[in-house]
Amino acid sequence: MVVFLRCDSHIVLLLFEYTALAIGAKERQFMSAKIKYTDEPLGKMQVIPDFLPSPAELAYREDSVKVTLALSQKSIEFFKSEATKHHTQYQRMIRRLLDSYVDTHALTSRSSGTPRKRGAP
Repeated sequence: MVVFLRCDSHIVLLLFEYTALAIGAKERQFMSAKIKYTDEPLGKMQVIPDFLPSPAELAYREDSVKVTLALSQKSIEFFKSEATKHHTQYQRMIRRLLDSYVDTHALTSRSSGTPRKRGAP
């Protein structure tokens, strides 16, 4: 491979070429190692139930409704900070939190058999 660099020193170009050769040599040596298989017993194994959602569940997107909601400044700052740490959107985190709350409490209110009145704790 020929690389052209604009520089005043030929030493930099030579060092680059030697480094490239050294890396390539190591890579070829690593990739040529053969795998040795044995017939040793694997030991105690355990079957783990499938916990991943199906592709249909991953593709499913719930209908959403836009609302205007006033939240406290500290809540918004918290969610924005956490969203930045986890590389996501803060609105998405709030939506998932609310969905989780609804899923948990919808099951609880259905299983008790008594409908909740509006404003009841």
